[in-house]
Amino acid sequence: MKILSFRYNDVVSFGPKVKKEEAVWDVLAIQEQLQVLPSFAKTIVEGMTYGFEFVEAARKLVAAAEQSENPAAFKRSFTEIEWLAPIPRTTKNIICVGKNYSDHVAEMGGDAPEDIVVFTKAPTAIAADEETLSVHADVTDSFDYEGELAIVIGKKGKNIPKALAYDYVFGYTIANDLTARNLQDKHRQYFLGKSLDGSCPMGPYLVTKDEIPDPQKLTIVTKVNDEIRQSGTTAQMTHSVVDLIVEISSLVTLEPGDVILTGTPAGVGKAMTPPTFLKAGDTVKVSIEGIGTLVNRFE
Repeated sequence: MKILSFRYNDVVSFGPKVKKEEAVWDVLAIQEQLQVLPSFAKTIVEGMTYGFEFVEAARKLVAAAEQSENPAAFKRSFTEIEWLAPIPRTTKNIICVGKNYSDHVAEMGGDAPEDIVVFTKAPTAIAADEETLSVHADVTDSFDYEGELAIVIGKKGKNIPKALAYDYVFGYTIANDLTARNLQDKHRQYFLGKSLDGSCPMGPYLVTKDEIPDPQKLTIVTKVNDEIRQSGTTAQMTHSVVDLIVEISSLVTLEPGDVILTGTPAGVGKAMTPPTFLKAGDTVKVSIEGIGTLVNRFE
């Protein structure tokens, strides 16, 4: 199932994409008007706590709408909604993994670390698909892109064993780990340079894990103004999705709605000759097989 969050008539809602249509089912409206279920989650994160029962409940709501007298009343066209990030606000900082593709490490002039490198981005950095974002020219002249696969955690876990790691995944989305390189260098750590407002667009969809049986076999392509800058595959990760969940959960309790960014392949602007950073008027598209394309314009 491809789920998206959106705002319609000033009301925040969510639902699965309508098959073969550029529209979304408004499951909150379906439940409110048709009273299909005894109760239903008010947010995606709340729903995740019920595991795949939440997905089945959403399917029941869609089936009821399809069989109703006016199915169109519960569809919201993509042209009439404001897209939101699939998880509009995480309960803790976004967990990010650096230096997880050896070709990216090489292009940045470093050595591949033996252990995972983890940093975070503030929840206020979250932005949506199709949102116009700032290049923050007042504080940086080196705003860079990093297309990444993002893991969305579906249930609480600590010290998760390798054999059970996928049980804790609800699904996947796309992220662009936008980075102010000068601030990253100035402060000698990643948080401030990675946490400018709008520096973590995610979307367009949260795709449930049943649709992506192997997250290590996905292509990632990042384009700037339709020029391919990054072209890789998640098979190139040094530490796999399972590895990351196991290692991070050994130290930090993971919870429903937590997001883990898994690293970026080679091709970032800083590594170009000469370095080529984002500027006002640019458009960045990050595409991941099986999920879709995250699009943002910059001003």
